[in-house]
Amino acid sequence: MNAPLFAQFEIAIDFQAEHAVVHVRGEVDLLTASTLRATMNALVDQGRIDIVLDLAGLTFMDASGLGVIADLSARLALSSRLLTVRSTPTMTRQILEITQVDELVRFDEFEPVVATLGAEQHTGDHSRAVESWPVGLSAALLRAGSESRNEVIDAALGRVVALVAATMKGADGVSVTLKRNGRMGTVASSNDTVMRMDDHQYETGEGPCLSAASEGHWFHIESLTDEPRWPDFVPLARAEGIASILSTPLMTAERPLGALNIYSNTEGIFAPREQEVAALFASQASAILADAGFGDRQMGKPLVDALLARQVIARAQGVLMARRHLTADDAASAIHHSARAAGVTVAHQAATVVASTSDAVSEG
Repeated sequence: MNAPLFAQFEIAIDFQAEHAVVHVRGEVDLLTASTLRATMNALVDQGRIDIVLDLAGLTFMDASGLGVIADLSARLALSSRLLTVRSTPTMTRQILEITQVDELVRFDEFEPVVATLGAEQHTGDHSRAVESWPVGLSAALLRAGSESRNEVIDAALGRVVALVAATMKGADGVSVTLKRNGRMGTVASSNDTVMRMDDHQYETGEGPCLSAASEGHWFHIESLTDEPRWPDFVPLARAEGIASILSTPLMTAERPLGALNIYSNTEGIFAPREQEVAALFASQASAILADAGFGDRQMGKPLVDALLARQVIARAQGVLMARRHLTADDAASAIHHSARAAGVTVAHQAATVVASTSDAVSEG
């Protein structure tokens, strides 16, 4: 079952005279972003050539992928080198522009721009994200126990909240409400006012975030002045200075699990474009939850261990491809050969390769 899911993500490197072209196919998310980061770091460490990131085969990119692009662009700039991004899917280009990551890179305008993200960005259909859930599990998430797993998930959702707060026009506060252990709670927030806003809803048992999380559709309150719903909550919200709210449900294929909540001190601030952006970020947050197995039965330890091993091996392949100019198959063969020679498992040898790159980056 696992092989086809992991086969959705591939990296190939084409070394040319003046630059290296990194071709990405499939989804760049919490898990696969670490492989992309390891590959790109290895190329940057070589210190000789510019890098072109070719996204012609990209089908999805979340906040983790944005972080890779931003971090690598900054590293290249320190040595007066350039990161070029080409064949950028339309929705991905829009995300890069919204988050201002586009200011850190050069786009190859001569390459075709293809819209490849699924219809769930516009229709609320998150089935594709759920079908590919193992691809989005980070290595840290795979290692962690239940308490640590929650910390990793909350950190990922925190990145989504930070991106929304930084990029959404009129967003004076952002939070993620999530049902955990049978109770609704705030797992990520941008400020104390937002925490109080969410607490008011939990205490009164009503409000747009609770309605979005339970009913599975979004609630847009343009003005709280004449809002007749939630009579106990609205006066508390207005006392906090909140004038408008946009709550978008976080969905898996089975049911809504929570909500992305955006609060503003200004009435009527969330225009159709802001609503579309909110839906996009809610889709990313939903994918994080689906990737972590929310809404499905708890993953057994053997599956977790297998997924972790595959992730480490994939990262090691990316490192060797960049470091030794190898193909993906040759990199895999090199890892197997060195594992046999050392008398260790392939996963252990892969972890050694990844660790060597991490140490080199830290020293640099």
